[in-house]
Amino acid sequence: MRRHISSITHFYRTSFSVAIAVFLLAALCVAQTGAPKYDSSTETKLKGTVEELKMPPNAKEIAHLLVKDSTGTFDLYLCPKSFIDDMGVTFAKGDEVAFTGSKVKQGAGEMILAREVVKGTDTLILRDDKGNPVWSWKH
Repeated sequence: MRRHISSITHFYRTSFSVAIAVFLLAALCVAQTGAPKYDSSTETKLKGTVEELKMPPNAKEIAHLLVKDSTGTFDLYLCPKSFIDDMGVTFAKGDEVAFTGSKVKQGAGEMILAREVVKGTDTLILRDDKGNPVWSWKH
């Protein structure tokens, strides 16, 4: 009887360890593929009005704008907050912006990853022609 209980205990410990390993591996895969990638084939140029500026509390997180145009409102993802601060650019509700960006799917929704944003006479370059970020993630 003692050997039988020991075998059951070992089975549950092993099963629990395998379950934890599978969970951690799945989480790692999601983390690595979770960030949307710039896709030049979906690049578009649009104009709109800033409805809301979403500045994250952490300087390394991505800031984005809710922009409204004649077709609706959408998320325009910019760059880390620290890069905007370094460039001295500000956005406010009501600002008119023109931008070039890539429409990408993220989960069930869609967003636009900005490559270039023009506000008045200021042009903020966020990505090169291939869509690679021009900011440093080391900030």
